[in-house]
Amino acid sequence: MGVLVDDQGHLHDLTRLVEDVLARVEVTVPNAVRRWLQRDFFAFHLQRHSKSRRKAPLYWPLTTTSANYTLWVYYPALTSQTLYSAINDFVEPKLRQVDDEATALRNKGPNRTGDDEKRLEALQAFELELVELRDTLLKLAPTYKPHHDDGVQISAAPLWPLFRHKPWQKVLKDTWGKLEKGDYDWAHLAMNYWPERVREKCKTDKSLAIAHDAENLYVEPDAKPKESRSAKGAGT
Repeated sequence: MGVLVDDQGHLHDLTRLVEDVLARVEVTVPNAVRRWLQRDFFAFHLQRHSKSRRKAPLYWPLTTTSANYTLWVYYPALTSQTLYSAINDFVEPKLRQVDDEATALRNKGPNRTGDDEKRLEALQAFELELVELRDTLLKLAPTYKPHHDDGVQISAAPLWPLFRHKPWQKVLKDTWGKLEKGDYDWAHLAMNYWPERVREKCKTDKSLAIAHDAENLYVEPDAKPKESRSAKGAGT
């Protein structure tokens, strides 16, 4: 599946899995693993997987606006079904859980305490963020068909609104802009999103046609007539 989550108590909670590994290798488990994963890990990971202009993080945090909920996508396992899995296996169940808790508090009516009111308010705000995350994923999923030959940066570019690490988000937003303009029409994602434009280019660019397995579209230009020796001599 290639997706983990920052969600305490979840079977696929990243923090619990990291803590389990540390315990297994008999390393003292620090108290702030979750905090480190939420605040510091991705910047560290991005730095370790960057060289010159190439940035290729393998773990992608897709996060709600407040960063209260994060889906961790593992790039090597990324497929066209990953976003659907994120929705169906993680976001939708979490929404149901939050809605159930909020409904239970609403049903208490006038018996709600001050703490209940604060909890209900927090749940309602969280629910709106989860809905926004789900709707964004639903919008992206039908057309998102990543191809590993495109590399990390191009594969992640369509998802740029879901990254909260500002430097990485900027890189991806700029990359998406270049994809839209046609700078990376050799990429499989470009063919996926703008097939008419790319196919038209394949008619005159043989290397592009080969890259997209569309050599049938390429049209060889007419051969230029060779000048005869007499014609060349006439100008001397």
